[in-house]
Amino acid sequence: MHAIPDSLCYLNGEFSPLRDAKVSVLDRGFLFGDGIYEVMPVYGRRLFRFDQHLARLEHGLGKIRIGNPLGHSQWLSHCRALVAAHPSDDQLIYIQVTRGVAPRDHAMPTDIAPTVFIMTNPLKSPTPEERHAGVACTTARDFRWERGDLKSISLLGNVLARQLSVDQGTAETILFRDGFLTEASGSNVWVAHEGALLGPPKSDHLLEGIRYELLRELCEEEGIAFNLRPITEAEVLSADEVMLSATSKEVLPVTSIDGESVGHGALRGKPGPLYARIHAAYQRAKASQSI
Repeated sequence: MHAIPDSLCYLNGEFSPLRDAKVSVLDRGFLFGDGIYEVMPVYGRRLFRFDQHLARLEHGLGKIRIGNPLGHSQWLSHCRALVAAHPSDDQLIYIQVTRGVAPRDHAMPTDIAPTVFIMTNPLKSPTPEERHAGVACTTARDFRWERGDLKSISLLGNVLARQLSVDQGTAETILFRDGFLTEASGSNVWVAHEGALLGPPKSDHLLEGIRYELLRELCEEEGIAFNLRPITEAEVLSADEVMLSATSKEVLPVTSIDGESVGHGALRGKPGPLYARIHAAYQRAKASQSI
């Protein structure tokens, strides 16, 4: 049995210990997964790219017709209060907004207040060994629903996809739809080809991670070509380098896929030079883009 932490959380206007927070069983998040979430990292008690994370949260809420329940300054104040109350310097803030509490009916009620929940946990960054040796991944058909662009709390498809890699002792499950790369169960996926960083184009099938724009900026700083285009499964499996990006992973090298080493020649099965440059640039961004 997993113990619930006693760290502070925010729920519907009140701060309380996480273990004491309660929501109604009629909350539409509980009944339907009817809500949007957001996760953002905190480095040295400073929020990283807060405005971009908040903009994505508001975008998702708008797509499912939930009004943003708080203003920018309120979100910032609540997040900072929780960060200050937590003992860890590096944290992971989780925000969830559901449509609220109403009698069970698939139709969207219009006269209820959203449920607003925020908590923070210690940030578990990749280990030095994972950065030095890279991680292994599994592949699978992307069997999730068609609206992967929404950061919805309806995550059963992602849970099932992630469990595939857990069962095989790998770090992630890289997903393909109709033979083309979408993303991984909880990460975006990048391919290095002839010195350029490639990613799948924005679509309804994948979440545009905050790191999409960040990696574009980092590549521009480093003079690395950056291109979003359809990427076949064969291109991923034959790539010079493969990387994952996510809030908790930052950017992480993939050195094995389905038991086969990634890359070519002397660098086969090892993190490559493009990863090294992007990772270093990412560390500089952490210092300059946190508030």
